Amino acid sequence: MIDLRLLREDPDRVRASQRARGEDVALVDSLLSADERRRSSGVRFDELRAEQKGLGKLIGKAAGDEKAELLKRAEQLKTDVKAADTERDAADAETQELLQRLGNLVHPDVPVGGEEDFVTLETHGTHRDFAAEGFEPRDHLELGQLLGAIDVERGAKVSGSRFYFLTGVGALLELALVNAAIAQATAAGFTPMLTPALVRPQSMAGTGFLGQAAQDVYHLDKDDLYLVGTSEVPLAAYHMDEILDAERLPLRYAGFSPCFRREAGSHGKDTRGIFRVHQFDKVEMFSYVLPEDSQAEHQRLLEWEKQWLTSLELPFRVIDVASADLGASAARKYDCEAWIPTQGKYRELTSTSDCTEFQSRRLSIRVREGKKVRPLATLNGTLCAVPRTIVAILENHQQADGSVRVPEVLRPYLGGREVLEPVAK
Repeated sequence: MIDLRLLREDPDRVRASQRARGEDVALVDSLLSADERRRSSGVRFDELRAEQKGLGKLIGKAAGDEKAELLKRAEQLKTDVKAADTERDAADAETQELLQRLGNLVHPDVPVGGEEDFVTLETHGTHRDFAAEGFEPRDHLELGQLLGAIDVERGAKVSGSRFYFLTGVGALLELALVNAAIAQATAAGFTPMLTPALVRPQSMAGTGFLGQAAQDVYHLDKDDLYLVGTSEVPLAAYHMDEILDAERLPLRYAGFSPCFRREAGSHGKDTRGIFRVHQFDKVEMFSYVLPEDSQAEHQRLLEWEKQWLTSLELPFRVIDVASADLGASAARKYDCEAWIPTQGKYRELTSTSDCTEFQSRRLSIRVREGKKVRPLATLNGTLCAVPRTIVAILENHQQADGSVRVPEVLRPYLGGREVLEPVAK
């Protein structure tokens, strides 16, 4: 959530952010009104309570008609205090509810617009010319079936659409990717973490995933637990309700977890293969830093993502995501999109978001600097979303006979294997 003081001092900035996100600008005025009622009712409650306490002392010293009048006033005060308390609680609840609906403030340098209004910041690598090489590229599903690596038919039979099995070298390729990604993250100073896949509502809400993203979240009603769509959620909630000493920052974690997404808004999109699925594994970077260091940390996370994609020898571009395409928690977001030959376009493989103080305020995570305590900043960055990375590797490193060349960085994790060969039928 944002700082209420900032809302009071500069509401136009918050309105501009809401407008850039394509969200309800009127929410700002509703929140200002609720906050004013919250504060005024709180002042009234405090005044009435002070009068009530002072009256109690006077009653003890009074007698006769004076005491009777004071007792009458005391009865009225009792009713007024209760009413003021109720009014204060109601205004506070309304303020908090509205505040939870407000997205993070968009960074001023973020391009304004929708999904297609991103700005390309840089491009890396070159696209292969398959025509010059003399063959038509196969898509990742055909390659995966040739290699005995992907089985979507039995995935659908067992679990339904958008589920799959990784088999043989497909399973080995996932394990190689995860191990290589964790190795890079560890070398960069991240603490490896295996995180829970089920979290409580306060963890999911605290990271901002029960607002605009709620339609994509799986909820277990009987247990009131949520399946995470990313290990960002447990990593953000890891220090919930804690005060961290400034000397410990930055704290950097690399979480590995299964991820679950309904993909409710993607009917008809990417239905072939394993690009857009309901369950997948992912390695996620997460940082806790001082607020003034968040932009520099954001660039670091982006550099680590670029290092990873470069090591996989994939052509990719970096985009500055437009304002209306940001998640509620992100002030700014960069995506790294890999070239997918059979689609003839770049597709998102990794992303990194600067969430500034938004999540830490919701999760009550603060930093202590001497006697001063204040919210800190959180950032996240996907290092390896496994299925999409497999898609990019198979399509970009395929050979005419259906085999796939293994990027050098993965070979130590595949027993030195340099090529994935088609299996005999």
